[in-house]
Amino acid sequence: MSAIELFKEIEEHLLKDKKPSIFLNEIKDKGILDVSPFCYLKKLEEMQQSPKHHPEGNVWIHTMMVVDEGVKYRDKVNDKKAFMWCLLLHDIGKGKTTKLRKGRWTSYDHDKVGETLGKEFLEYFSCDEEFIFKVSKMIRYHMHLLYIMNKLPFADMEGLRKYTDINDISYVFFSDRFGRGNLSKEDREEVEMQVKKFREMQKH
Repeated sequence: MSAIELFKEIEEHLLKDKKPSIFLNEIKDKGILDVSPFCYLKKLEEMQQSPKHHPEGNVWIHTMMVVDEGVKYRDKVNDKKAFMWCLLLHDIGKGKTTKLRKGRWTSYDHDKVGETLGKEFLEYFSCDEEFIFKVSKMIRYHMHLLYIMNKLPFADMEGLRKYTDINDISYVFFSDRFGRGNLSKEDREEVEMQVKKFREMQKH
C-alpha cells in the first residue's frame, strides 16, 4: 500500500467509523505507521505525559481517545474532514517538545510546533492549501480554551477568531478535554461550562 493510499484509508475510517481508534491501533501494531510521514504519529506512543493531567497514559493513547470522542461531534462541525484530521494530528508537536523537567513531563509550545509539523505532514500528500491551512490552524489553537479561561498572556483571541471556525474549534476543545482518563461528572460539567462561556465571548 502506498503512502497516499494509506492516507485515504485512514481518512475513510476517520469519517465513517464509530471508533476510528480500532483501525488506527491495528495498523500501528502491524508496523504500517513506521514509514514517513506516518512515523510522526507512531512516535507519539513513546511520548509520556503528566499523570495528573493525562492519567490515560502516553500521547498515542490520548490521541486515540480524542479521535473517538470527536466522532460524537462529527455531524455538528462545518468541516468534518478538517476536524477529524486535526484531532488525529493535534498533539503531533509533542514528538519534538516532550521533555522531563524537574520530575514532570512537559511539552511546551507543542501547539506551535504541531502547526508546522501538521502542515508538513499534509503537504506530503499534496492536500489542497485551504484544507492544510484549516487543519494546521486548528492544531495551532487547540490549547486556547485553557489559555483564554486562565487569562494566560499567550492567548491570541484575535488569531483564533481570524484563522479558525469558532464552532469547529469549540468541538476540538471538547474532544481534547474529554479524550482522557478518569474524568468525573463534575470535570465534564466544568468543561461544558468553559466552552459555553468561550462561545459567548465570541459574540461580543
